[in-house]
Amino acid sequence: MLKVIILTIFQCILLASGQVCFKLAVEKITKFEFSLPYFFHICTNWWLLASGICMISATFLWGFILKHFEFSVAYPVTAFAYVFGMFAAIFIFHETVSFSRWIGVGLIILGVFFIAK
Repeated sequence: MLKVIILTIFQCILLASGQVCFKLAVEKITKFEFSLPYFFHICTNWWLLASGICMISATFLWGFILKHFEFSVAYPVTAFAYVFGMFAAIFIFHETVSFSRWIGVGLIILGVFFIAK
């Protein structure tokens, strides 16, 4: 049981990291156009590459988890991606998180605890 939880939390970290990198990537894109220079600009966006690597890694890890562990345990643990996203919002994007959202994060953690028990 502990192994599936640890692997799924790591998968959630990869997923949240991919989303953070994707947000950083799209913030660097000033406008959208169909041109070769724009295409090369997108291809040299290292945040976009990092996002892809994180997302692909998370997908392969998720496949491994689904193959080897119970879905009823693994899937609810993926809710931790919301928790990691909340911390990224605070520490990377310097957003203010309301108290009601913290209550939601607490409920997610509590719910995962009961499922894993």
